[in-house]
Amino acid sequence: MKDVRIVLVSDNHGDRKSLQFIRDTYADYDYLIHLGDSDLTVEEMEGFLCVCGNHDLRYYDKVPDYRVLEIGAHRIYICHGHKDFFSYYHYKPMVMHAKAHGCDTVFFGHVHTYHDTELDGVRLLNPGSIFHNRDGSSPTYMLVTINEEGLHVQGVTYQTESAKHPEGWLMRLLNRLSGSN
Repeated sequence: MKDVRIVLVSDNHGDRKSLQFIRDTYADYDYLIHLGDSDLTVEEMEGFLCVCGNHDLRYYDKVPDYRVLEIGAHRIYICHGHKDFFSYYHYKPMVMHAKAHGCDTVFFGHVHTYHDTELDGVRLLNPGSIFHNRDGSSPTYMLVTINEEGLHVQGVTYQTESAKHPEGWLMRLLNRLSGSN
């Protein structure tokens, strides 16, 4: 089996520059996977394998809530995660959904923090947010390589000039969240 290279990105919340950076930098990768909350249109997400997040109102009817991807010996449950949490960092329902689909790995977003952990035999991978991490760390994304030796993960800090938030971003986000666009 040749190496299968994947970029995981999540929660850019309307920031187009970060996604263009991913497209340009990792054009030769096998998969660019967006784990929800892009706040962009389906057309703007071209090139990404997407799942729907809780802020993706523009295309709830066009993008699935989850996907299952089989690569080598791994079955991967791909979701945003917002429908699986009773509270942040309570992963048991998501693990149960993954197991129901015969998956050994979950790619998810939503919590805006980087995670690489295991629960009940299921590996849980979250790239954090490429826009704003809730733990105060710099924006992040994740590189995953799957080969005969297993599944290998590298967290990457997004440090380009476009990682800086545009003026007024927080107020726009708060207005969008409150529904007062």
